[in-house]
Amino acid sequence: MKKALVCGAGGFIGGHLVKRLKAEGYWVRGADLKEHDFVPSEADEFVLGDLREVAVVDKVVTSDLDEVYQLAADMGGAGFIFTGDNDAAIMHNSATINLNVLEAVREKDVKKIFYSSSACIYPERNQLDPDNPNCAEDSAYPADPDSEYGWEKLFSERLYMAYARNCGLQVRIARFHNIFGPQGTWTGGREKAPAAMCRKVAETPEDGEIEMWGDGNQTRSFLYIDECLEAVRRLMESDFMGPVNIGSEEMVTINRLAEMAMEIAGKKLSIRHIPGPLGVRGRKSDNRLIQEKLGWSPDAPLIDGMKKTYPWIADQVRATAANA
Repeated sequence: MKKALVCGAGGFIGGHLVKRLKAEGYWVRGADLKEHDFVPSEADEFVLGDLREVAVVDKVVTSDLDEVYQLAADMGGAGFIFTGDNDAAIMHNSATINLNVLEAVREKDVKKIFYSSSACIYPERNQLDPDNPNCAEDSAYPADPDSEYGWEKLFSERLYMAYARNCGLQVRIARFHNIFGPQGTWTGGREKAPAAMCRKVAETPEDGEIEMWGDGNQTRSFLYIDECLEAVRRLMESDFMGPVNIGSEEMVTINRLAEMAMEIAGKKLSIRHIPGPLGVRGRKSDNRLIQEKLGWSPDAPLIDGMKKTYPWIADQVRATAANA
């Protein structure tokens, strides 16, 4: 039986990853600052602790592990990343976690580690046209991310690659593009766009109005959680280090994303566009490299994932209202 550690197991992707690894027959240890917000962890062992602390990392990274999945980070949606108010915490907290985990993996001689980077590393100059963004992996340099979150992720990519070169670690790096699905943050300011649109539609009565930052013509691509996990596992089983995009090539405007949520809910709502943090003007995954290296790319349309996500968020909205 293989043994794996999932750092960030109390989060959205980490929680789903624990479940996926268990289904594959792994023994799994989860570690996080918090327990999962919505479901009990399926990990065989869950360590509640702060991975910024060396003692905690030393406890969870053990020499009997076959694989480490490092997803722990201080992150959130546009309302958290792009205001500028959280930049120091984002950079310090996430970099400290990566420095601690990598050094412990080296010391304990754990050979294989996955790192979840982000599409936020791509240069802002390549994402000004909402209809034609360039997010090919080799476009990352000269570097010019649009947020400190992106700069930290880019630094950490280079950190992992340096440990691969100098310390013999088998490193795998993926750049996630807007992963979404049930059991993720849906309110409070750290939620991503699909969850925010689903929440707003679920909270708003028929013929009402929802608010949206910007003109809604900014574009993104969104990948459902199950396809993300399939890509992660394929990358870990491959000989390819990356970095590689894990995302969808189906690009939509945020206006269209909101319309999808309305269609699923059976509501006709109006949209009021207001000022707010936006990030880049356009972004979608470029999947040529993952197709070349892994022979795989996602194929489920966005609407399928939204049809699974909206009912879960609507249930959370109803439960919250009932308990208010």
